[in-house]
Amino acid sequence: MTSRPHGPHTPHPRYVGRRALLTRTAAASLLAVPALGALTSCASGGSSGGTKDVGRVEPTADNPLGAHPDGDLEVVIFDGGFGDQYALDAEKLYEQRFGSVTHVKTQEIQSRLQPRMVKGDPPDVVDNSGAEAMDIAALIRNDQVHDLTELLDAPSLDDPDVTVRETLQPGTVEMGQFGTQAVYRLNYAYHVYGQWYSRTALDRLDAEYPRTWDEMIAVCEKAKRAGMAGWTYAGMYPYYFNFTLYPFIAKIGGADVLRAIDNLEPNAWRHEAVRAAFEAYHELTARGYVLEGSSGLSHEESQDEWCAGRALFHPNGSWVENEAARNTPADFDMAVGPPTSLDASDAMPFETIWAAPGEPFFVPADAANVAGGMEFLRIMLGRESARNFTRLVSSLTCVRDSVDGMDLPPGLTSANEVLAAAGENLITVRLPDWYRQLNNEEIGGAIAAMMAGDIDPGEAITRCQRAADAAAADDSLQHFEHI
Repeated sequence: MTSRPHGPHTPHPRYVGRRALLTRTAAASLLAVPALGALTSCASGGSSGGTKDVGRVEPTADNPLGAHPDGDLEVVIFDGGFGDQYALDAEKLYEQRFGSVTHVKTQEIQSRLQPRMVKGDPPDVVDNSGAEAMDIAALIRNDQVHDLTELLDAPSLDDPDVTVRETLQPGTVEMGQFGTQAVYRLNYAYHVYGQWYSRTALDRLDAEYPRTWDEMIAVCEKAKRAGMAGWTYAGMYPYYFNFTLYPFIAKIGGADVLRAIDNLEPNAWRHEAVRAAFEAYHELTARGYVLEGSSGLSHEESQDEWCAGRALFHPNGSWVENEAARNTPADFDMAVGPPTSLDASDAMPFETIWAAPGEPFFVPADAANVAGGMEFLRIMLGRESARNFTRLVSSLTCVRDSVDGMDLPPGLTSANEVLAAAGENLITVRLPDWYRQLNNEEIGGAIAAMMAGDIDPGEAITRCQRAADAAAADDSLQHFEHI
């Protein structure tokens, strides 16, 4: 990232013009936002009498990680928007050369696996996703996660002259690092975050996708006159708004504004780019462009409202096409656009997006079959498994160029085009996984209160900075910085 010419709290004159135009009115009171609950600290890692280690064999060209040929494997998959068929198919490939696989699917990752992690008897591979995902930072702090560097440096499944690392999309390795060169997790899906919409709905309004905030207001006003809300969102999980709000902040003030926020730097949330972004988003509420009741909706409920044509935009990630498929009209023509820019004075171009790998997998340090767990991930990173994942769940993977030549559905086609248009203008945000509770509850809660009209942008910023300062001063948290 480039160096920041202005401090994280220094006003810049270019924000004043657009910001001065924003008007605010009172809106409905905030509905209670259920807490997601952060994982409590786990016990220290290290074997404590769990399943017997199956060991390794001498590595070969076909088995570079030395996975035991008779080594059984236990794989736990989060049963969410991606389902689990992609994992079942990869497990069949594993069983062709190694032992049998015990497959578990669940949405209760934390409650089912935390006791096993503490006991030292974890599964061999964990898809650590969903609202009950375990706090990976806490697990790393307690030496409960295996370093995947040897997997990344191993020959790839399809070409022995190319390492696994060399097959990955930008940001994949970095998202697995937590302040060190070690890589503790593999984020398999490649998410494109942005303003998801229906091309059909825009066409019916005779409107173009808004590139500036003035254009956004005009489109939302047009939708309102047609009896349609401009936006809806998952108010029960308000961090969904961050999928567009974070890259919006970066567009306005530069990527280093988000870097300062990630690093918990003093006054990072008081940067004028943050204030400009918060005031723009608050304008959506002030003008009545947010679907009534959104603050109490789950992610699925808000997606259903959006697919039913009651709202134009939904802040989301590229998993939404698969997750909302059952209620998506055949003529919906789903698409995603970059977060709308503030104005022409933004520090980064309109095409800038937040795109990063998600759906995190890790191999527990105390797993009975560590080598087998890594070999399973190597299989998933092969072209056959990657293309199968995309075919099944309408999502890109972290495997570079794996969708070349594939016939993709509308939303994924759009996501791939937006990703290509962004080029190097990609934003990576680490706050959600470095400080899960801070991002999801404190920051998310402040944004939820602002979007419900319960507080103004100034108070939301104060709450965000206060929460970030508390996290920075909390010695019980492991703190990270960009390397």
